[in-house]
Amino acid sequence: MNTHATWHFFALCFALITSCASAPRVQQSQVQTPQTYQTETAVTTPADTLWWAAFNDSRLDSLIAQALAYNHNLHAAAARLKAARAQAKMAGAPLYPQISAGSSGLRRKQNFIGFPIPGQAPGEVLSNTSTTYGVSINATWEIDLWGRLGASAAAAQATYQATQAMYRGARMSLAAQTAKAWFATIEARRQLELAQATYENSLTNHEQVRTRYERGVRPSLDMRQSKSELALSQDRLHQREQRYEMTIRQLEVLIGRYPSGAFAIAGDLPQVPHPVPAGLPADLISRRPDLIAVERQFAASQANHKAAKRLRYPRISLTASSGTSSDALGNLLNGDFSVWNLIGNLTQPLFQGGRIQGNIDLASARETEAAALFAQTVLQAYGEVENALSAEAHLAKRQAALETAAEQAREARRLAEDRYYRGLTDLLTVLQTRNTAYLTESQLLVVRQQRLQTRIDLHLALGGGFPNRETIITP
Repeated sequence: MNTHATWHFFALCFALITSCASAPRVQQSQVQTPQTYQTETAVTTPADTLWWAAFNDSRLDSLIAQALAYNHNLHAAAARLKAARAQAKMAGAPLYPQISAGSSGLRRKQNFIGFPIPGQAPGEVLSNTSTTYGVSINATWEIDLWGRLGASAAAAQATYQATQAMYRGARMSLAAQTAKAWFATIEARRQLELAQATYENSLTNHEQVRTRYERGVRPSLDMRQSKSELALSQDRLHQREQRYEMTIRQLEVLIGRYPSGAFAIAGDLPQVPHPVPAGLPADLISRRPDLIAVERQFAASQANHKAAKRLRYPRISLTASSGTSSDALGNLLNGDFSVWNLIGNLTQPLFQGGRIQGNIDLASARETEAAALFAQTVLQAYGEVENALSAEAHLAKRQAALETAAEQAREARRLAEDRYYRGLTDLLTVLQTRNTAYLTESQLLVVRQQRLQTRIDLHLALGGGFPNRETIITP
């Protein structure tokens, strides 16, 4: 076989490859899904495309960008993605011929002892020294006649695609965590300001009660109740300070900063963006990275099951090598010194103690498990969307009620304090109205933040922002 024929053989090996690694697609889930979500929503403004941009907060946009750039957990997810890509590449390698090149050099000395050679002097040992050089190209290839190698490569490719989806999910989750942490920090700041104002109000009123007590106008009971109320308001202030510092540090960790607890915070919570568009199509959740990942894992389990069953079939392998061997370096490129060999190999498994059947049963069980997890994840995804839509409606009603309650509680506190200083009511009534006003204002801040978190949860449940109104399917 000359050099031209050798390379022709290798080209033929590549041309004979009849299968390639492509991740299979699984069938649709058997879960019955609605065309639209059951919870009704109203449309007043166009829908969003970038969900965090809907809050109109440039600081939030900057924080999310920092988190996506510097968060170490996301860096670890990116490394896992690279590892999965490398594994998929390695899994597809056996589909192609494996080619290697080699070179060798041999120098040998041979002694002729015991052979009578004419003219040999007594005691003389004749010897011969020879040198041989060789170069070769070797190729091995298992013909994927039954698709076993292709199925293994497809499983690895589907696993890589699942890892891709999980990485996108990690990015989306990190953006949501950052937004939630930002709003939680603003709410903690407002709670701290409310506690500070309440404490200062309690301190002022305590001084007034103490002055009246010293003049003999108010009894000692009022003095003790005033001191107790002042201490409680001081305790709430310290609690709010601690929570505020903790939320700041949590936010700093998310964006990859040292948790120093020093961070500039916005003055107030933003308003919830425009209402959710009506008639959101139920298939929007197909964008969710976790659903894509679990579907790809299901596809990988199917491919692994197929590969396990193909282990029963015979393996056909080809091994070829071609090169030259000569006692002179200058002859290595001369076709007259070429050597070659071609070996075919057929291996049929007969008895392996149940290993093959056990591997098939294992792959089948994992495929069944993946199918069940896929269906369950789909149901859970729809439940998360419905819960978020329902929670948004209920929280809006709660906020409206608390705004009314807070307004009335502030006015009741003002009237009670005025009546007390005119001697028309007792201090206990004043303290009760103050506590009610504080708790109502505090709960209103909590509900406002919960509405923002619920909107973020809805975007996570839908796998992103709302579509354009033109693409929304109406009931």
